[in-house]
Amino acid sequence: MSNYETGMIGNNPAKQSDDTPLLVLKDLAITFETSTGPVEAVRKADLTIMPGETVAIVGESGSGKSTTALAAIGLLPSNGRVSAGQVIFDGEDITHASEKRIVELRGSSIGMVPQDPMSNLNPVWKIGFQVKETLKANGLAGSNHKERVTEVLTEAGLPDAAARAKQYPHEFSGGMRQRALIAIGLACRPRLLIADEPTSALDVTVQRQILDHLDSMTTELGTAVLLITHDLGLAAERAEKLVVMYKGRVVESGPALEILRNPRHPYTQRLVNSAPSLASRRLQSQKAKDALAAAAENLGAPAETARHAPSSLAKPVLPKDSGKGDTFLEIKNLTKVFKLRGALGKSSDFKAVDNVSLSVKRGTTMAIVGESGSGKSTVAQMALSLLAPTEGSILFDGVEVNTLKGKDLFNFRRRVQPIFQDPYGSLDPMFNIYRTIEEPLKIHKIGNAKSREKKVRELLDQVSMPSSSMSRYPNELSGGQRQRIAIARALALNPDVIICDEAVSALDVLVQAQVLNLLNELQEELGLTYLFITHDLAVVRQIADHVTVMQTGKVVEASSTDEVFNNPKQRYTQDLLNAIPGATLLV
Repeated sequence: MSNYETGMIGNNPAKQSDDTPLLVLKDLAITFETSTGPVEAVRKADLTIMPGETVAIVGESGSGKSTTALAAIGLLPSNGRVSAGQVIFDGEDITHASEKRIVELRGSSIGMVPQDPMSNLNPVWKIGFQVKETLKANGLAGSNHKERVTEVLTEAGLPDAAARAKQYPHEFSGGMRQRALIAIGLACRPRLLIADEPTSALDVTVQRQILDHLDSMTTELGTAVLLITHDLGLAAERAEKLVVMYKGRVVESGPALEILRNPRHPYTQRLVNSAPSLASRRLQSQKAKDALAAAAENLGAPAETARHAPSSLAKPVLPKDSGKGDTFLEIKNLTKVFKLRGALGKSSDFKAVDNVSLSVKRGTTMAIVGESGSGKSTVAQMALSLLAPTEGSILFDGVEVNTLKGKDLFNFRRRVQPIFQDPYGSLDPMFNIYRTIEEPLKIHKIGNAKSREKKVRELLDQVSMPSSSMSRYPNELSGGQRQRIAIARALALNPDVIICDEAVSALDVLVQAQVLNLLNELQEELGLTYLFITHDLAVVRQIADHVTVMQTGKVVEASSTDEVFNNPKQRYTQDLLNAIPGATLLV
């Protein structure tokens, strides 16, 4: 009988006594050696995981949650080390175990599913070969390795696994690549699986499918899970216990729902209050809140009623001359067909966008939502005139965008600006922050060096960044700070419309809340119009006035935000809403 059939991995049982902790971290401290001296990234962290239990570590970027998990599997960077405390796995102190011993534990006893499947799968190796190498490294490949590889990929939910094993990572969708990583992480039946943001790059429906499958696999195998996430809804829905980290320390831990419903530590309270959910309402600026309170008092209603007014009242207060209500951006019967090259030089048509129509009124926010591959980003690229439509038209302020050339197109690009998903990828790493924001001013020949410097300072102040950051580079900023710089650059030319393509999806909840509030304040102050592309419906609730739902290139539902959330008419929209992690738990 094989190790799989007996439930034995090496000399260890696949599941130990439920009374003995599987993993214990005691007073753990982790230090990194840097050019400016040692930096203690984790301090006195305690954590206990029982067999078969799911424990989630939550916290903002830089809180130490991933570093803590990596220490448990001996994967700290070369300049990092456990400087104090203990890591105890299955009763064995492995804090300073030899490399040989740590390698023995990896895969067979402790598996891992990393965050980014594209960078963690070898692009030049077929998927099946990568699974086989994992089995081989743990002495489990055997003579029937092809059958075992197919079995592992099938267990991870990949259809037609035998054929998929012969494909490369670039031939898989994001969800399929994540399933492949899960297959590799669980291939050797580990007793502990460390899942580091395993679904953060996926839309909510694919995320739910993968997490459901991961739950069923780990339950069947009796595998404990250490889940690293910044998504509180996901933590509430998937974990029994919650560990909250802040600046390298564990500030709160205990039963997940108890902590999320009654957070005691101020940081945990901030996390919970910042988490978007179905209970969220349209964000209001302070000016709008004051106006509502004054109106309520004039009508004899208490100010508290105004603070909790329905979202239909909570719209941004725009300048009087903004012309709110006029259609500013109109898309009519838009279609985009791509030619796909097939075998033997043959090509086929792929309709990414199919007869899409929508209109965005001046000073409002239209959200386009849908799964990956729904066509929403393709619509955004055509609206930015970065892609030419196959059919249909895009009217900006009454003018057909596709007919613009020369000076008119140049002017259009000034008035319509983008903010992309990955601020690090959209900022030139060789430009400091001053040059990044000044560049569009120079391209459009606005002002002289002195006036441009003044403008850059004003823009930095507008996005709540200090002027001292002008000399810094993108790699010296946090994700939230980089996104603020991307917003400042988008504002440099005083645009009328900003197209946000997944502009907050890569940010943790606190930074996400800050950026959403900033976008809302800027909309009120400047009368901006937003086209907001996202797969996150909970975020839509906070930022959008109207919603267009897309599926496989088509519009399946379009209405006001309140109508879509309170009375979704299409099954697909209902499925998107139901797939939001912790939708009913964080209300």
